[in-house]
Amino acid sequence: MTQPDFSFEQAAFDRGLTHVAGVDEVGRGPLAGPVVAAAVILDPMDVPAGLNDSKKLSAKQREALFDTIMNSADVCIAEATVAEIDEHNILRASHIAMVRAVAGLSQAPDHILIDGNLVPRGLTTSSETIIKGDARSQSIAAASIVAKLWRDRHMVDLAQQFPGYGWDKNAGYPTAQHKQGLATLGVTPHHRRSFKPIHNILYQDKNISD
Repeated sequence: MTQPDFSFEQAAFDRGLTHVAGVDEVGRGPLAGPVVAAAVILDPMDVPAGLNDSKKLSAKQREALFDTIMNSADVCIAEATVAEIDEHNILRASHIAMVRAVAGLSQAPDHILIDGNLVPRGLTTSSETIIKGDARSQSIAAASIVAKLWRDRHMVDLAQQFPGYGWDKNAGYPTAQHKQGLATLGVTPHHRRSFKPIHNILYQDKNISD
């Protein structure tokens, strides 16, 4: 299995760029909760060992790397709310979160490595998109780890307030437990009303009450 490396970052340094940020988002697929993005500028002299696509790491590995990244890199975590997801769409909302994450870094990057194939509208800094970037660039891998762990923890907190949907285990994704919760408990303020399964439930309820 290939590991992400520092070659994209090094190529930017070779062009005279000095602050290279990796950006990734997590949470496009869930039915509930915000979409979360992270921007990370790694210290080239102190790149954490073991960085990889967050999906390829165990929960324990993510926990350890999260702390290491937060202590050694310039990091900003940002989100777009459920209301913003419903107002725009999930792709636009994820891009809004990315732009916020970059803007919140303590030092402005002069080059941005973005996971995916689209540069978010509103990013005016020199940027390049990298398909499967979280498996290829260490900076993007670091961003994927930070965003995922932060969002997972946020969903655990929400699960305490809204029990019965299993958000502490499914992070808002449409698992059997989550669907069962929707069927028995209904829709919460944290559900994405523009997503078809939620929209259908609300529409059915409206028809029944009409």
